[in-house]
Amino acid sequence: MPSREHIQQSLSAALPIMLGYVAIGIPCGILCSSIGLDALQVFLLSALFYSGAGQFMIPNMWIAGAPISAIVASVSLVNTRQMLYSASFAKACEGARKRVSFLFAATVTDESYGVNMAKFEEGGWSVGRATMVNLFSQTSWALSNVLGVLVGNAIGIPLAIASFAMTSIFICLLCTQKITAANGVAVSVAMIGVFLCKAAGFSGPAILIGAVAGVVAAMVFSGARAR
Repeated sequence: MPSREHIQQSLSAALPIMLGYVAIGIPCGILCSSIGLDALQVFLLSALFYSGAGQFMIPNMWIAGAPISAIVASVSLVNTRQMLYSASFAKACEGARKRVSFLFAATVTDESYGVNMAKFEEGGWSVGRATMVNLFSQTSWALSNVLGVLVGNAIGIPLAIASFAMTSIFICLLCTQKITAANGVAVSVAMIGVFLCKAAGFSGPAILIGAVAGVVAAMVFSGARAR
């Protein structure tokens, strides 16, 4: 059992993500209810699927009349980045119990990845505490989605604002990173990659391509600089 101190540390680290998920989860729940999903279905979707971008894509593509095969393929492609996130924590999971490592890898998201990566770099962080950060975040996301379904369209939150709220979380996580030349290269190349993909009409894989391009560019830059 995790100690009270560890729970408090994880909750403190997850709190900014949890608050951000409230702002995003409510309109996501409203959007899901617009295609006929009830509170239980949305809760199960959030608990078992747990992908903000994917959960926004599903109702949007459904409303647009996209076939189920296209929805599954698009959402799967967008979420392949989760495999990269989980793989990057392989070294940190050495020595941890397999069940805990599996749960940790299965609940990593964009936001919790940034928070936990920073904590691991600081030192003194464990897979158990990182998993609690993920679970606290997931709980906030699931409950916020359910709340969105319950209130329906009564709140009237423009979805454009919700989209910017998701972007703002990434901006906050970016601001917490160390200012280095490699990070600058990664951010610049990633932004250019996403822009070019969207300009070319490849909106689905834009984030994945941009992220991979940014990481590769930073690795190449760091390697060349070391030589």
